Amino acid sequence: MPIKRKNLLEIDKTDRRILDQVQRDGSLTNQELADKVGLSPSPCLRRVRALEEAGIIVRTVTILDHKKLGLDLTAIILIGMDRHTPERFAEFEEKVSEYPEVQECYLITGQDADYMLKIVVPDMDHYHQFLLNRITRIQGVSGVHSSFVLRRVIDSTSLPLGYLD
Repeated sequence: MPIKRKNLLEIDKTDRRILDQVQRDGSLTNQELADKVGLSPSPCLRRVRALEEAGIIVRTVTILDHKKLGLDLTAIILIGMDRHTPERFAEFEEKVSEYPEVQECYLITGQDADYMLKIVVPDMDHYHQFLLNRITRIQGVSGVHSSFVLRRVIDSTSLPLGYLD
């Protein structure tokens, strides 16, 4: 069932095809993209630029193979804070944004934690050092619970565009 969208750019089928393709492979040339979505290059480029200007396409990134780079350990860390104040949260968020190991950071609800981090490090020794020398030294961190990824079952950066119909 389509989602009712208020005050958002209307996305048609061609825009959805463009978005689907660039999510799959951001390195496509404009000509390749145009061929895949059934447009000529000029209208395709205009649509891509309109999607960028509207803020729908935020940026294009390259996804690296973490294992081939020796980053073999992925951990999910649930973090509890001692106080729930905007200042405490801002300080925590500013600090973790400085750490290259942190791939994702979410302020969450429904758990016995306030934040969920996804980090990638070479091994358990590096994880231990990261936890002791960085995370637990952030003012306000009162609890840490870690889980380790055994296998990536689904690892996608693509958004589900079917809801836009």
